[in-house]
Formats: sequence, structure tokens, C-alpha cells
Amino acid sequence: MLVIVGAANAVNLTDGLDGLAIMPVMIAAATFGVIAYAVGRADFSEYLGIHRVPGADEIVIFTAALIGGGLGFLWYNAPPAAVFMGDTGSLALGGALGAIAVAIKHEIVLAIVGGLFVVEALSVIIQVLVYKRTKRRVFLMAPIHHHFEKRGWAEPQIVIRFWIISLILAMIGLATLKVR
Repeated sequence: MLVIVGAANAVNLTDGLDGLAIMPVMIAAATFGVIAYAVGRADFSEYLGIHRVPGADEIVIFTAALIGGGLGFLWYNAPPAAVFMGDTGSLALGGALGAIAVAIKHEIVLAIVGGLFVVEALSVIIQVLVYKRTKRRVFLMAPIHHHFEKRGWAEPQIVIRFWIISLILAMIGLATLKVR
């Protein structure tokens, strides 16, 4: 329950700029699609030395639907956005990522692959805790993507850099399959 609710709220906090949340969600979905396929197949899971989850390879269909829906949404959410995700979309997408991670028993890998979401959520938590104790701000504004906006970064610059970070974290998450 903690993983699903945490992922849902972390994605919700990330959804503050046009296109910022959807691409990392699609990258995480693609990564978990690969992992789900691997843990669902006996030969792959044995070769990689990971536990097998019978039927998990069927989750690939759901992750492909997330990616396809995300691509359609991104077409209209690219700056300047004509359609916005809102809480309904971000909470559902984050919850879906959390549910996939729980279903394939790779919850810790979600923290790596979704590291961008973790950083966004931690920036809010840190800001609130420090401000309540000291009445001083750690960031100019939380979540952290707004901090970078206040520092003068352009919205597309923040979004593209966060996408790049998300891709790097996805590769690190996939690398954990063979590290074991």
C-alpha cells in the first residue's frame, strides 16, 4: 500500500510543467515492461538470477497501453499545453506504476527507475520540515522543478533535462537485473 500511494503522490507532485510528468512515467512503464517480461519467463528469470512471477509477462500489454496513452497525451500536453493531466491522471499513472512494481515484486527498483519522482517528493518533504522548524526555505520553491524555474531556467530546459535524468535512471534500474 505504501509503494502504490507513495508512487501516486510522487507523480502527482512532479506534474507541474507541460510534459514533465508524462515522459518519465512512459520511461518507467517501458522499463517495468522489460522487467515484467523477464520475470514472467522461466528462461529469462533463471538466466538473470531473479525470482519468477508466473503470468507477469502479461503486464507488458498494460505497460504498452500506458506508453501509447502517454504518447497521445504528450501530443496535446507539449508546450504550450492544450490538455492538462491534473490530479486524476497523475495519481492514476503513479498508482499504476506502483501497482506494477508490487505485482512483479520489484518495489525497490521503482525507487531507482522513478528516482525523479522520489527527488520531487523529497524536495517537498524537506521544504516543509525545514520551514516548520526554522522558518527558512531550503529551495526557492518546492517541488524542485519550480526551484529551477525560479533560478531562471526555461520550462523546456527543465523538462528536457528531467527526461534525460529519467532515461539514465531507467538504464540504472535495468542494470540491477544482472547485478544480482
